[in-house]
Order: sequence, then C-alpha cells, then structure tokens
Amino acid sequence: MLSGTFWSLVPPLTAIALALITKEVYVSLMIGIMAGGLLYTGFHPLKATETVFEIMGGSMGGNINIILFLALLGIIVSLITKSGASKAYGEWASKTIKSKNGALFATAALAAIIFVDDYFNCLTVGTVMRPVTDKYKVSRAKLAYIIDATAAPVCIIAPVSSWAAAVGSSLPPDSGVDGFSLFLRTIPFNLYAILTLAFMLYITAKNLDFSAMKKYEQKVMETGTEEKTDGEEEIVTGRGKVLDLVLPIAVLIILCVSAMLYTGGILEGVSMVEAFAGCDSAKSLVLGAFFTLIFIALLYLPRGVIRFSEMCGSISAGVKAMVPAIIILSLAWSLSGICGEDYLNIGGFVGGVVGGSALVGALLPAIFFAVGAGLSFSTGTSWGTFGILIPIALAVMGTDNMNMLSLGVASILAGAVCGDHMSPISDTTILASAGACCNHINHVSTQLPYALTVAGCCLAGYLAGGLTGSGAVALAVGAAALVLVLAAVERKQKRS
Repeated sequence: MLSGTFWSLVPPLTAIALALITKEVYVSLMIGIMAGGLLYTGFHPLKATETVFEIMGGSMGGNINIILFLALLGIIVSLITKSGASKAYGEWASKTIKSKNGALFATAALAAIIFVDDYFNCLTVGTVMRPVTDKYKVSRAKLAYIIDATAAPVCIIAPVSSWAAAVGSSLPPDSGVDGFSLFLRTIPFNLYAILTLAFMLYITAKNLDFSAMKKYEQKVMETGTEEKTDGEEEIVTGRGKVLDLVLPIAVLIILCVSAMLYTGGILEGVSMVEAFAGCDSAKSLVLGAFFTLIFIALLYLPRGVIRFSEMCGSISAGVKAMVPAIIILSLAWSLSGICGEDYLNIGGFVGGVVGGSALVGALLPAIFFAVGAGLSFSTGTSWGTFGILIPIALAVMGTDNMNMLSLGVASILAGAVCGDHMSPISDTTILASAGACCNHINHVSTQLPYALTVAGCCLAGYLAGGLTGSGAVALAVGAAALVLVLAAVERKQKRS
C-alpha cells in the first residue's frame, strides 16, 4: 500500500517538475493527477483512470459555486466593456486630471477599486487610463507597471474577489479549516502584496525610478518616441456613461459582502464578525454576481445602453474568457484530492517527516515563498501554484498552530503573486502589457528589477517571521528592509 509513504510525493512533484520544464500547467497537472491514480491503484490503467475522473467529478461538484462565480464574473466584465462605460470614464478622467503624478495616482486608485478580478482589472484600467497617461507623457512601460503592480496584489488581499474564492477552495475538504477564514488571516502577512503597493506608491510620489525603468524613461525623454503596440481596438457598441462603470462594480461589492453576512447567519442574530467567519463565501459570491447581473440588465436595457441581443452575446463571450481559470482550478482540486487522506495521504507522510524538526518548521515560510515564486514564474500562473502548495503546507504545518499556518499560507500566496508578477508568460503580465499597449518585453524588463527588490525584502521578512513564529515580526522586518532599500536608492539618485 503506497498511501502515506514517500510515493505520495510523486504526484505534486511530477506536476511541479513538468510545469518548470514545459511551462504548460494544464498538461503538467493532469499528468501529476494520473500518476497519483496509477500509484493508488497499483498501476492498473483502467482503475486509475476511473479513480481520477471520480475525484475530478467530485471536486468540481463540490466547488460548483466557484465555477459559477467565475462564469458570472466573466459575463459582468464583458457587459461593462461592451457598454462603452470604460471609454466614458476615460474621457471624463482626461478632463479632470491635471498632472503626470495625478494620472499615475488615478491609475493606481482605479486599479485598487476594481479588485474583484485581476483580468478585469488589467484590461479595464489599461483601456480607461491609457488616453489620460498619454496626455501627460507617461511612458507605456510605466503605465504597464502601475497596472501590473496593482492587479494581482490588490486582488490577493481583497476578501471579495475571484482570488479569495480560489484560495479558499484550494484547501482539502477534510482539512477541518474554513478556507475563507484562513484567507482573511493571511491578508496582514501577505508581504509581497502589501510591500509592492507601498513600493509603487512611494516611487510614484517621489518620481523615483531606477535600473531598467530609469534607463527606459531617459531613452523615451531623449528620443521623444517609444516602442508601442497599438493592439486590437476594443469593440464598444454601447453608449454607456461613467456611472455605468461605477454602479455595477459598487453593487457587486455591496451585494457580495451582504450575501456573506446572510450566509453567515446575520439574520439569525449572530454578530458581524461571526457571520463573516462562518459564511459560505462561494455561495455568497454567486448570489452577489447573479443579482449584479440582474441590476446591470435593469440599468442598461431600459436606457438603451446596449441591445438585448448584445447582452445575450456577452454571456458566451464572458464565460469563454474564464475557461482557462476554471480548467486550472479543476485540475488543482483534483491533484489535491488524489493526495488527500482518503487516497495517497501525503499529509501523513510529510507531516511525520518534518513535523518534529523545529529548524525546518522555522524556515518553512521562507521556503514556501521561494518555491512559490519559482513555480509561479516558470508556469505563469498563481492559481496553479497555490493550488499545488497550499494542501502541502496544510499537511506539513498542521492546524494546531493557526498563527504559523496563516503565515505559511500567506508566504505561498505572496510567492505565487511575486512569480506571476515577474513571469513573461504570466496572464496578468501579458494583460498588463496589452492594456497599456506596451511592448511586452519592455514591460517585463523594466518591471523585473522592481519586483526582485520587493521579493528580497519579503524573503527577509519571512525568515524573521518563521524564526520568531510571528507574522507581525515578518511584516515589520519586511517593511524595514524596504524602507532601507528605498532610502539607499533615493540617496544614490540625489548624488547622481
């Protein structure tokens, strides 16, 4: 019997190795799942295939609300884009903003507001703000960096987002830990997201560029031209106004939060904190997104913002845009299932090996951050990364010490976003380039030194946090390291 032995490591290690080598996360996850099925059934091909699809069907059925939410969110994004509301916002902003710094801060602010999904974030912010930043001669590489630095980092610390739902659903169903509650506990310790936002705001306020970005900005200033990509013109058929962008996003946020309180039992007399802790986050997101769609229909159709036929066409277009995310999640759930207690029981093996080692336990947050960053960089996907690593962290660290588990999972999420931020094949990196109409290689090369700077500070923070067993120490050390780095860069710039 291979359950609970060294062989239980084979499926996730196979998936990770193949993802690093091939850069294809779908196939890598599927091969890892099949390897687990073969090991569990004693290399019986038919029984292994049957077991794999039994697990896959069960995991998708158990997480159907997450899949429904992603589909509904895709439809909402498609409707808002087609309505012309994004274009209207851009025209309004170009008349309101009066300076280059104002344009950059407005870009960051809009990205922070649109925190429900990073795809929606990148494409909407880029489309809306590009005419405004062009007016004040902001380079396309700088615009792409601002978009990328606020897309995934904001989404991964926002309780109401597709990322929150994905993280919560990455926990094995038999873990005994509420995924949403654990996600909330990771927010203060997600160093990469927090420090990236602080870093981006500081260098914007101080007009402080360095390394590749500084060279690029100087080149653009000297030549007066830069390498741009015009991209494909967005098809806008509606005559939406600014409120047609603002109201649906505000309603989506309000309805999702209200639904969380509802499913948490707020109407049954529990406190607000207890309602959030005990809510069904996946069902809440579905309810919020569904009623937002109804609101959008009532907002758009009677006023003729879009036609009924165009609204129906957005259904298939929106769902199609979310298919890659749904595939990644479904495969990650299945990999987690084959490694679960009922099958290969990776937790029983890994927990027994490292559970008694205080040194390994202290280094785990830093290790998880580094592994997560490397895997996410190589595969270009954050979701696939934490889908693989979170079940392993749960098995290794256990649920007895929730502070350390929260720090460990936070380090995985931080590493996943960090690698995704740096990766040239990442969907958000590509979408940020597309949204800004920036040459993709220019965006990657100018952003990489910034991301590596923040990553180094995060690694120092997670080392300190693991050794002390305190997430607060991790955040303090990471923040202090970032302050020292920025001070050194600013001093060097003043001398030059």
